[in-house]
Amino acid sequence: MVSIVIPIFNEQENLPELRRRLVAAMDLGGEAWEAVLVDDGSRDDSPRILHEFHNQDPRFKVVTLSRNFGHQPAVSAGIHHAAGDAVVLIDGDLQDPPEVIPALIRKWKEGFQVVLAQRASRADGGLRGIGFRLFYPILRRITDLPSAPDAGIFGLMDRSVVDEFNRLPERNRFIPGLRSWLGFRQAGVSYDRADRAAGKPKQTLGRLIRYAADGMVSFSYKPLRAATWLGFSASAAAFALAIFYVVTFFTWHKEISGFTTEIVCILFFGGVQLISVGILGEYIGRIYEEVKQRPLYIVRERLGVGKESEIRNSK
Repeated sequence: MVSIVIPIFNEQENLPELRRRLVAAMDLGGEAWEAVLVDDGSRDDSPRILHEFHNQDPRFKVVTLSRNFGHQPAVSAGIHHAAGDAVVLIDGDLQDPPEVIPALIRKWKEGFQVVLAQRASRADGGLRGIGFRLFYPILRRITDLPSAPDAGIFGLMDRSVVDEFNRLPERNRFIPGLRSWLGFRQAGVSYDRADRAAGKPKQTLGRLIRYAADGMVSFSYKPLRAATWLGFSASAAAFALAIFYVVTFFTWHKEISGFTTEIVCILFFGGVQLISVGILGEYIGRIYEEVKQRPLYIVRERLGVGKESEIRNSK
């Protein structure tokens, strides 16, 4: 059986079309399947629609969270509740087409344990589009991941990979990075990422920036090293400037004046210190989140699925 995990947050406009296309794609392949729909604290009519889906077709399972915990915790909740031999992750806004899922399953049957849906093109425009296109090249440059392809959560994981994923304790999650870090035998399927079928993007610019920061900070110490080298460079520049002033004073008898010089130096070193403190703060803040040991999410209601522990024990 194949489990399809779909996080849902205020997607009432897209849900009927999502169901129609998902059923058509999966029934055509003839696989036994279930859809684990995670309601991440939706405030529109999505909860009612999800209940209807489950009542009309028991293959649609619903996990309702107690509030909005965010995209990555919602996806993790779906993975924890998925019972399939393979688990497909896909967003609910139809930017990732359900019609690609059978191609992911075919690759899985060839023996690959992780199959990534890699974006050949994407329809996002404006500032968001520029940010999305820059993110993965920067991520590949600064992180310590074995690979960082241009792939979001859309992809398939074998049950053996899912079991290892469910053991990961992180609370600040970047799922594409965690999936890459786990390793296993991987393959890719290219597709064209479309624009949203309806409605506005639910991820704000601030959340996307935090998501990018989680990906970079969680898998690399290079920002800390960059702060260290920035400090050394600033110190070296200050030392060279001091030597220059001493030499010119004794050789050329040139008076050292410099309200402007003092202000520039103060602002420069103050900026270096603030940048370094900010980088340290990003790492310390994530340490603080981890040591509190709060749950990643809280489930308010389950329809058609058991508790996470029951699912794990049955495997």
